[in-house]
Amino acid sequence: MYLCALLFACAPGVCLGQQQAARDYPSKPIRLLVPYPAGGGVDIIAHTVGQKLARLIGQNLFVDNRGGAGGAIGTEIVAKSPPDGYTILIASSAHASLPSIYKSLPYDAVRDFTPITLVARSVGLVLVVHPSLPTRSIRDLVSLAKAHPGKLNYASGGTGSVTHFAAELLNQMAGIRITHVPYKGLGPGIIDCVAGRIEMCFVAATAGVPYIRSGKLRALGITGTVRWSELADVPTIDEAGVKGYAYMLWYGMWFPAGTPNEYVTRIRAEVARAFEDPEAKRKFGEEGLISVASTPQEFGKAIHEQVEIHRKLAAWMGLAPQ
Repeated sequence: MYLCALLFACAPGVCLGQQQAARDYPSKPIRLLVPYPAGGGVDIIAHTVGQKLARLIGQNLFVDNRGGAGGAIGTEIVAKSPPDGYTILIASSAHASLPSIYKSLPYDAVRDFTPITLVARSVGLVLVVHPSLPTRSIRDLVSLAKAHPGKLNYASGGTGSVTHFAAELLNQMAGIRITHVPYKGLGPGIIDCVAGRIEMCFVAATAGVPYIRSGKLRALGITGTVRWSELADVPTIDEAGVKGYAYMLWYGMWFPAGTPNEYVTRIRAEVARAFEDPEAKRKFGEEGLISVASTPQEFGKAIHEQVEIHRKLAAWMGLAPQ
């Protein structure tokens, strides 16, 4: 009885303390941990968002790059950080595909994190082919692949990469078999595609533009749900004949699991405010990105769905986790 009375007596003070902590948050700099090397797409997003947030919350956000194991090393650091609101993971959609690639990740991609917001999504990847290939549309490609199963090849940035998953999703949905040729990064694959040593590959939209406009590669379709203004004459793969096809890269922010909801709400609200700035939207647009700033609930649901989609696709591909 005494213990119950003590608990009730302390409860108001605990609540007041939590409310005060939420009002004071953040009271020191926040670490934005990017689980990839400096200079990549996520790094650009982290610096852009971090600079905007710093002005809004009155505290610095410093980017900490911890690359390795496809993002697993840095992600583990966040999973095991204190849930005090001062460590944020900012990562790509690889967060949802890694569980299909690695058998024993040192964290759970869903349970060990508190979703903050889906920051942005890409306009999509572009499927490009060497100009010598007798295909000028997705329908042409599907017909050619069906006539010669396994004879055509595509380059990817490596087994389990987004370009690998995007291509295999096309194989699955179109009922074709184009052979996978993994590279150590997509750069060498694009070089071989331009040289005609391999027939096709999926490339980030912004990276593909110079090759497409110069005529070195031919664009057949984009993996997004709508056309991209910079390549307005390139249809989505869905509208080009593979109905329902869509594969997009996306970028999100997470706290470690157990971080107070007040902190989640504050950071998500400030990200939404940051995207009201035309400069931020312009910079994202230049990188082939569309700002989103979803609610934590929407983002959490999307992560669950993405993890399951990649698990099923990996099983269909016969991709055994390493």
